[in-house]
Amino acid sequence: MSHGHSHGGGCACGAERTETPERGVEYGLYQKIDLHKLQCLNESLEGSGKGVFKAWEDRGDRSRFVESDDDAELLFNIPFTGNVKLKGIILIGEDSDAHPSEIRLFKNVPQMSFDDVGREADQVFGLNIDTTGELEYPTKISRFSNVFHLSIHISKNFGAENTKIYYIGLRGEWTEAHRHEVTICNYESAANPADHKMTQITPQSHFIS
Repeated sequence: MSHGHSHGGGCACGAERTETPERGVEYGLYQKIDLHKLQCLNESLEGSGKGVFKAWEDRGDRSRFVESDDDAELLFNIPFTGNVKLKGIILIGEDSDAHPSEIRLFKNVPQMSFDDVGREADQVFGLNIDTTGELEYPTKISRFSNVFHLSIHISKNFGAENTKIYYIGLRGEWTEAHRHEVTICNYESAANPADHKMTQITPQSHFIS
């Protein structure tokens, strides 16, 4: 079975083939992942799922990869260190049936398990085989504009018993989470003493009969 990059046959992947000098900077969101809390369910080697989130220039490194264990499915739970506007995703596999054929994205559902993947995904992509990172799958930015946790469900591959992935790249913008806004508001509301207002209110009491 041959796997080309053709978009025929009803493929709804919507991948875009682009290559720009800024690509390495754009795909820097891996630095904003809380790797200590990242989970990859059904990985054959514990901790290997974290290794596919790496620098753009390291995308060709075949020494770090993740392979599924019991079947073709994988589930990544990816917490970010702030809020992310996700714009695109790239996935690199090998030129075989072990390459993922579909990914499903879920936003802001921490600690997802395979029991949860039956729910409607925020976006689904049908994939073409990509061994170099030349195909980007653009997300619906309006739907992924305030993401603090991303789950990626690798639901199937091209027919192999197990799935193998070398690189997952995330493109977008990161902003720091502001958890101290309430404190600032409280401080500002208490910063203005109301003592001077009493001089206006007190004289009015003399007119009350």
